[in-house]
Amino acid sequence: MVQRESRKDQQRGRKGQQRGLQRNLSVWAALGLSVALLGPSMAVNINPQAPAGKVGPAVPLVFVLSMVGVLLVAHAFARLSQHIANAGSVYGFIGATIGPRSGFVGGWLLLGTYVAFAMCTASGAALFFGDFLKTALNFDIRWEFVIIPVLLVVGFLALRPARAATKVLLVVEFVTIGLILTVAIVVFAKVIGGSGPASGAHVSALFTLPDGVGGSALFAAMIFGFLSFAGFEAASTLGEETRNPKRDIPVAIVGTVIVAGIFFAVVTSAEVLGFGTGPDGTAAFTASPSLVGDLASRYLGGPVGDLVTLGAAFSAFGSSIACTVGASRLLFAMGRDGFITEKLGSADKSGVPRVAVGSILAVVVLALVAMRLFATSAVVDVFFWTATIGALLLLVAYLLCLAGASAFIGRRRSGSISRAEIAIPIAGIAVVGYVLYRNVWPVPDPPYNTFPYLVAAWLAIGVALVVATPGLAQRIGARLSAER
Repeated sequence: MVQRESRKDQQRGRKGQQRGLQRNLSVWAALGLSVALLGPSMAVNINPQAPAGKVGPAVPLVFVLSMVGVLLVAHAFARLSQHIANAGSVYGFIGATIGPRSGFVGGWLLLGTYVAFAMCTASGAALFFGDFLKTALNFDIRWEFVIIPVLLVVGFLALRPARAATKVLLVVEFVTIGLILTVAIVVFAKVIGGSGPASGAHVSALFTLPDGVGGSALFAAMIFGFLSFAGFEAASTLGEETRNPKRDIPVAIVGTVIVAGIFFAVVTSAEVLGFGTGPDGTAAFTASPSLVGDLASRYLGGPVGDLVTLGAAFSAFGSSIACTVGASRLLFAMGRDGFITEKLGSADKSGVPRVAVGSILAVVVLALVAMRLFATSAVVDVFFWTATIGALLLLVAYLLCLAGASAFIGRRRSGSISRAEIAIPIAGIAVVGYVLYRNVWPVPDPPYNTFPYLVAAWLAIGVALVVATPGLAQRIGARLSAER
């Protein structure tokens, strides 16, 4: 019986090799996927509003502290990527360090994260495209009619080889980043020159909590900082498509966090100063439909603001593609090990896992339709609700990955890794754990108070699936052993 099962596993392995992913991506393609999924141009236009509601003008402080926390997590991903190259990202990392059952649960959490973020970014694209059409062309259209072509093009590009998609994503994102930085420089210059907002602009307020605001509010706000960095690990899903994954993937992961962190710190500072650090400025900040777009209109003229909003729309669109690609690679890795059907673990001649991509797209569309019919008609609600659910799922997945990195470093007896380095993932566990705690306690206002239960339910389903199918864990373990 054991021999027969072994032959089946070998046949699966040969089949995966024949119809598997192709190693044709450079470090820039891996970086492109991470940057595109992270979507800094979109994130900096809308994500800072929620922290402003908790910490006032100290939004840049939230993003700087979030970058420190994310770098602790990025270290774990980078270290594990140097030794494990797997399309499943945390699915492979946790499976190889803690065990195959934990690996499946980690992959299941990240799969839920990417699906939620694909919904979030698609709705963000519809929001910004709609705002652009309204302000630039005076054409008002319902977001439901905007998101349909967005999803169609997302599907078309996600079904093409990753190399083609990542080039487009990288170019669009960096052009928009350049435009946003230009706006930020102009804002800094005008504020310093005395032509800033009437409500005043005080640099010290950027990194100081207002009176009456404590550490609990700061850490609760940091979930939106972590949300803005979410996707930095997307490059790890290209571990089987990058030419030199054990070198390129770590560079892409850490590079994404550093580049995005500097970008967020600079631009959020310009945003807060541009609107003003007083109560009136904070109120205008939180009410803006497009932060940089509004600043560009105010300081440079309407056409520039419209262009920034359009760039943010393309950033959100690119992020949705990257989320779909990342989710499909995770599902591909799971399907290859026998999850649901082995068809999920197959790829076409060009190396695209079409069944996995199609499955992810179907789930995204159905979930968006369900939210629109039964939950809300506001696209802003869809954006923030799915963003929060995805971020909570991601934090739990990060905790598992950090635990795996701690176990991996702790077992190393030789090589380039020092045992003292275990302090880094342990510090990451403390930071991520506290941020997660502060977002479930005190209990947030409705409907955000229900989201932790949805995350717990998704986690329970993942645990139940792997417990109910012991053969799945055996196949995961066998493949990971063969890949190391």
